[in-house]
Amino acid sequence: MSVFVLLLGFPGVGKLTIARELGSLISAKIVDNHWFNNPILRLLDEDQTAPLPRGVWEYTGRIRQAVLDAITAYSSPSANFIFTHAGVEGDERSARTYQQFVDAATQGAAVFVPVRLLCAEEELAARVSSPARRNHLKTTDVETSRSRSQAVVLDIPHQHALTLDVTFRSPLESAAAIRDHVVACGA
Repeated sequence: MSVFVLLLGFPGVGKLTIARELGSLISAKIVDNHWFNNPILRLLDEDQTAPLPRGVWEYTGRIRQAVLDAITAYSSPSANFIFTHAGVEGDERSARTYQQFVDAATQGAAVFVPVRLLCAEEELAARVSSPARRNHLKTTDVETSRSRSQAVVLDIPHQHALTLDVTFRSPLESAAAIRDHVVACGA
């Protein structure tokens, strides 16, 4: 049986870093949210200072859906996947994105495991300010990070949901805790 793990968390929390560690523990392919975003974002403002155009996320949603459709159509029934998403509670687009992952897991008969990654505000600000993030079109704006941390990471009830505070955990420790949870979910 396959598993679809969805790592939810604000920029800088370590979704991709944890996904890389987890991928080796559960033999899974990683599908980072920037795979969907960057093809569109690279077409826009090169210095990343202008506000994003209204509606840009609808285009990234189409890319995401095409990737999920290809996964459900062509991947092995035992293939595991780890996805990342910066979902925000109360945001309609975040909820629609989450539903895309749920629907793909259902179509692929995969166990769906949503994992909310939380991190203290100051640690999140320190992580997001890393200059290496800019090369991957990831936000490095500390003030935006601080204001975002006042929001809540998407929290849609699910039987396999896990909430994990990663403030003081290494990526490997976080990945091991998620692996143990995935195993407990029967995947």
